[in-house]
Amino acid sequence: MDILLAVIVGLLYGTAIYMILQKGLVKVIIGILILGHASNLFIFVIARLTRGAPALVPEGLEFVPEPYADPLPQALILTAIVIGFGIQAFAIVLLERVYKLTGTSEVDQLTTTDTIEATD
Repeated sequence: MDILLAVIVGLLYGTAIYMILQKGLVKVIIGILILGHASNLFIFVIARLTRGAPALVPEGLEFVPEPYADPLPQALILTAIVIGFGIQAFAIVLLERVYKLTGTSEVDQLTTTDTIEATD
């Protein structure tokens, strides 16, 4: 199962890098989203998440008995999801603004001197 998850993470990273290197801004945004999902899955894989009791130390013991669910990867992934959502919303608004100003979402067709003017 670990090998399968490692292969899936690698495929997601490869797909994300491929999409980020494309010329269309929509594809770049999709690549960033896939990259975020790949990173979350990567944290799950390296954390070796197991089903178990909460990570609480019972009274009288000095350590958590096995198996326990480590809360740190879960907290990291929850934070990454929230930050990824914010980045996604910002990127979509930015794409919409670029399209309204230039009339295109292709990177090669964007120029700094001809198409972008101060409209405000």
